Amino acid sequence: MEFLNDYKLAGLFIGICTFLIIGFFHPIVVKAEYYWGTKSWWIFLILGIAGVIASLAVDSIILSSLLGVFAFSSFWTIKEVFEQEDRVKKGWFPKNPNRKYKF
Repeated sequence: MEFLNDYKLAGLFIGICTFLIIGFFHPIVVKAEYYWGTKSWWIFLILGIAGVIASLAVDSIILSSLLGVFAFSSFWTIKEVFEQEDRVKKGWFPKNPNRKYKF
């Protein structure tokens, strides 16, 4: 971590990791809705709360920032899971044949 601070790369590192974290959540939204539907929202709530607590507990500003990004990406995923259900309803994504849908 000192290397990043010494060479003034911390902001760039946080930006790249933020991009990767957000990109990591996109396929998770699709898979979570496919297998569990909107019932999966509470998993992301727990992950978000855990991320906030971890972010507050860590001393490193870089790690704390990344945990904060993870936490709020988890919270955003709650909204996205419900929107993914609408996308499935519109036919943009496949339905899981092993699951019953409300629509």
